[in-house]
Amino acid sequence: MRNLPKVLTVVLILFFTLDASAQRNRRRTTPATPTPLPSETFEGIKLRNIGPAFMSGRIADLAIHPENESTWYVAVASGGVWKTVNAGTTWTPIFDDQGSFATGCVALDPSNPHVVWVGTGENVGGRHIAYGDGIYKSEDGG
Repeated sequence: MRNLPKVLTVVLILFFTLDASAQRNRRRTTPATPTPLPSETFEGIKLRNIGPAFMSGRIADLAIHPENESTWYVAVASGGVWKTVNAGTTWTPIFDDQGSFATGCVALDPSNPHVVWVGTGENVGGRHIAYGDGIYKSEDGG
C-alpha cells in the first residue's frame, strides 16, 4: 500500500505523455486540403431551378395524372404547389399568387384530372409550420 501513490503517479505521467504524443502524431498525419477543380470543368453547366427541392421545402403530397405519367403535382409544405409535365426535368410553380404558401395536400379529381384540389396548411405542430387558409380548386390543370 505504501507504493500505491508512487505507482499512480507513474501511471498518470505515462498516460499524459502518451496522450500528448498521440495528439502530435495525429496533427502530422492530417491529409492536405484538396485542390479545387479548375473553372473550365463547369463552363458548360448553367445553374437553374429544377423544382421544389431547390426553392421550397418539405414535400407534403404528390399527385400524378392518371392518363399522363409525366404530369405531376407536388404540394410543398412551405412552398406552394409545383407542376411538371416532363416527369420532373423542369418544374413550374402554380400556387404563387394565392393567400397561403403552405400546402398540405394536392389531389386530382378521378373523373376529370384537369380539376386540381389543394389543401393549405399542415396538420402537424411546430414553429416551422405556416397557416392554411382553406381549400383551393383549379379547373384548368393548375
